[in-house]
Amino acid sequence: MLDPVAPDLGQVLAALGASLLRPVTPLPDRPVPVSGVLIHERRGGVPPGQDTILLAVGADPAEAKDLINAAVGYAALVVKSFGEPLTELSDAAQDAGVVLLAADEAVPWHHLEAMISSALAPAVRTPGAPAAGDLFALANAIGGMVGGATTIEDLNRRILAYSTLPGQPIDDGRRQGILGLQVPEGPVFYDDQYRELARTRRTCRFPSLPGGLPRLGVAVRAGSEMLGSIWVVDADDSLDETAEQALFDAAEIAALHLLAARTAVDVVRRRRADLLQRLLADPSSVTAVAPQLGLDPDAPVAVAAFTVADPEDVLAAHAATRLADLVSLHCEAHYGRHGCALIDGTVYALLPEGPAHRELVADIARRAHAALRMPVQAGLGSTVPGLRSIASSRADADLVLRTLAEQRTSPEPCQVAAIEEVWAGATLSVLAQLLAGDTSLPRRLGPAVRAHDVEHGTTYAPTILAYLDTNGDIAAASARLSVHPNTIRYRLSRAEEIFGFDLADPDERLVLWLRLRLGDQLGW
Repeated sequence: MLDPVAPDLGQVLAALGASLLRPVTPLPDRPVPVSGVLIHERRGGVPPGQDTILLAVGADPAEAKDLINAAVGYAALVVKSFGEPLTELSDAAQDAGVVLLAADEAVPWHHLEAMISSALAPAVRTPGAPAAGDLFALANAIGGMVGGATTIEDLNRRILAYSTLPGQPIDDGRRQGILGLQVPEGPVFYDDQYRELARTRRTCRFPSLPGGLPRLGVAVRAGSEMLGSIWVVDADDSLDETAEQALFDAAEIAALHLLAARTAVDVVRRRRADLLQRLLADPSSVTAVAPQLGLDPDAPVAVAAFTVADPEDVLAAHAATRLADLVSLHCEAHYGRHGCALIDGTVYALLPEGPAHRELVADIARRAHAALRMPVQAGLGSTVPGLRSIASSRADADLVLRTLAEQRTSPEPCQVAAIEEVWAGATLSVLAQLLAGDTSLPRRLGPAVRAHDVEHGTTYAPTILAYLDTNGDIAAASARLSVHPNTIRYRLSRAEEIFGFDLADPDERLVLWLRLRLGDQLGW
């Protein structure tokens, strides 16, 4: 039986992704049904619209302002800013009660119209039945057009569809992937190939791997968002530039199918992520948000934060998305649909009160590292008495991640800590930030000692710090630095002469220790 109910605007935006279409004005609290999309003709009028998204094609922000009144009654008005501020247009839209959306400037209008239509298509399909048949038909079409066995994958390297044309050779890796509907774990070369796809906007050619065949690959994108990839086996290394272009062109069509194939579960999860993101940004919204998340606003809760520890990696954004999926799945398995959100590369999860938070967070981090094959860090905030205090627990979790990053001296694959475990280092980290922003503090001793060491090849800074770290124990300091105690005494005496401080003064000892301990963070 077909489902005639039009999807909500929030569901459409969740299906398309924020990189393709983002709200400029706040979305209404009430559901906004969407039943179609209309391209505005600049020389024509705007017909009355009901539950329709209006695309302001060719209109700059100033011209789009004239469309605001005409767009009243439409589900939303879509514009492109082309680098211009949308403040005035946003204010006018809010005054008129029109939802204003901004589109990715790199996406052609006709492509955007097709994507929105594709995102609306699941509303008239059989509930719970994604367009899998369409994807398999597309894989066969690509296989015939390009000339090789084809697979279509999502971001998590799940195989969504594959071609079944006779006479096209496949290798063992492709065979295993089809059997498990998942790209099998492979050598580091696999990761290198996906990195190449993530950074390249063209068809890539990859040589054969041990036991495999050469391949062509291309990323499937909606605007700047990568949705997945298409791979074509080049069995006899005969696919030419024409095949490469055909595969590149097919990726645009595949984007529509991948958007349509996003299941209702994905939409619901994104909606919950948006609600949690709102709650984390504004705890005062708890009254409106908690019922939608199915949470008791007065129940104790803790925030856990997860991140990929190598943000410079080109696959970091992709890995963060996969990390969000992994964290969400594990939290749902333990607590039900409790809430998980990806915000600026960090995955946040709400954990209800319980004794096993630390073990769960560590288990998720280990599994995420094994799946992503990238370093993962996780921080657990303190348990707070209710959702209104959630900002405190999130701040704790963020502080744990920052402390782990600052203390990271080796490429450990997985680092996990609760705020109680790193409170000392976390306190120093916060103190460093506060002191760094205070321009009234004199900055004499720290820079002078370190600059002298650099210029003269001396080791006064580490000697003083070792002495202070050991509470003035000369023997312990000499053991830490592997030098004779008399050498420690001589260096300390000379340092007092050169820099003019007094180690007998407890205040000077404390300030000197702080400057040297926090010197790298403060620039002292």
